[in-house]
Amino acid sequence: MRAPLGDFDVVHPAPEVLGQLVAPVAEAVRGWSGPVPADELIHVDTDPQWADTATFLGHYGPELLSQSANCVVVAGKRGGGTTLAACVVLSGTRVDVNGVVRRQLGARKASFAPMETATGETGMEYGGVTPIGLPAAWPLLVDAAVVDLPYVLVGSGSRRGKLIVPGKVFAGLLNAVVIEGLGTAA
Repeated sequence: MRAPLGDFDVVHPAPEVLGQLVAPVAEAVRGWSGPVPADELIHVDTDPQWADTATFLGHYGPELLSQSANCVVVAGKRGGGTTLAACVVLSGTRVDVNGVVRRQLGARKASFAPMETATGETGMEYGGVTPIGLPAAWPLLVDAAVVDLPYVLVGSGSRRGKLIVPGKVFAGLLNAVVIEGLGTAA
């Protein structure tokens, strides 16, 4: 099987490699009811040493930058409460945490969640967080540019491997809100 983008040696529909996915991602794929069949969620095996965006692009090809997205965990604070959410933006952009995210969450202050919080709450590895399999109560903020892509390369929940997903899938995920301008120029 060939991936719909990039040049990867080991490519499988995600339902065929559930054992290679972290538990929350495997569970989401197993119970998939998204806008495309689950076998259109593609897992590509990649070396964990290349997991971070810059090294990944250096190894697998800079042309993937325009087809890749990052999923980051943010924390919005208001009064004594904290709301955790995930944001998905193109890899060449930054999440507008202090503007768009803060307003969307109705928070007085917003910031990136600490690594321990992001990994502990998601059950995913730092540097591999994906919007597929996030905690059900979390808001999922998705930049409109991500949804507009035919396919998007995103984390798989671990530093080993990536998922290639049709962009429209992100708009249909639980608690997803598609927002223009969530990602700003890096």
